[in-house]
Amino acid sequence: MSDLLRAPAEIRYAEELDWLESVDDNPKPFAWRLSPKMLRLFILGSERADGLDREIAQKWFGDRSIVERAIVTLASDRGLLLIGDPGTGKSWLAELLAAAISRNSTLVVQGTAGTTEDHIKYSWNVSMVIAKGQSRDSMIPSPIMTAMEAGSIGRFEELTRSTSDVQDALISILSEKYISVPELDSDGIVFAKPGFSVIATANSRDRGVNDLSSALKRRFNFVRIPVVTNKKSEAEIVRFRTEELLRRHQIELDVPPTLLDVLLRSFGDLRAAAASAGSDDEKLESALSTAEQIGVLEDAVLHSNFFGERELTARALASSLVGSLARREPEDLAILNKYLHGVVEPRSKDEGGDWPEFLDGGRDAIATLS
Repeated sequence: MSDLLRAPAEIRYAEELDWLESVDDNPKPFAWRLSPKMLRLFILGSERADGLDREIAQKWFGDRSIVERAIVTLASDRGLLLIGDPGTGKSWLAELLAAAISRNSTLVVQGTAGTTEDHIKYSWNVSMVIAKGQSRDSMIPSPIMTAMEAGSIGRFEELTRSTSDVQDALISILSEKYISVPELDSDGIVFAKPGFSVIATANSRDRGVNDLSSALKRRFNFVRIPVVTNKKSEAEIVRFRTEELLRRHQIELDVPPTLLDVLLRSFGDLRAAAASAGSDDEKLESALSTAEQIGVLEDAVLHSNFFGERELTARALASSLVGSLARREPEDLAILNKYLHGVVEPRSKDEGGDWPEFLDGGRDAIATLS
């Protein structure tokens, strides 16, 4: 795993998945590698009441019922659509589900304006077609077709980013569970094996880009993932992702709880300001998601390690926050400057701690960008 920039979940947690599979004596749907109970435990972590001989760490932070409904949907042979705001962990949950169910989370179609029907069904190796004609050997199966033939989970990221005709190609796959290949005289139908399903994700902020047809909606069970509003849960997510980054880069650098609190409170303040803003010009362009919060902390940690004193400081955190969130000039800089003077400055006088240094770092970063 050390020679991979980002190992998929089935490789990253291979030893843990092997162990869970070895002790799992619960009934499994289709050809699933883990039972629904053990799958939930893999994603949400173990508790003492589970009676396991080892601790299983929590990997996705959210409501237990969301994970359970997602698992039940896949066990029912229906498509699963995870929908929510950016940074709510939709793709990560989809990856964990696919990794634990079929030990392959890489059968992915990325939805964009350039995604075509070939990306969902199949295409052809032109040189082989010229040399030997159209056959199964000269066919290039899509990730979805590969998942069908293997009885595995296929993933479709950002479904609403693809055009309606591409989306409609999924309808027959989800309902009929086969793909017709009219170019082949024989063996012209690829049937799905038991265990095949599709996990799709959609950004709720993309509503209206390419809305799903009613026919396609009926083929999916919708599971909405809310924005994390609980401060404790969000802190766990940020800490979990940052610890992964530190391990990946082999960095020995502590993230003081006080600085994590500064980051969480700052994002909370900015979200509240965005919610009460009267127009888009008064809001930061950033969605202020948990993922962006993780990005701010990662940037500060890396900068402190490579160019600082190998110690995370409030000044570095403030500089990272301004640099990451100021995407429009002068609008975003004006909003951040207002926040520093209206909220952080009084707080630094009243509470002290890391806030005065955070205030100075933010001011310096704005001055540099202005």
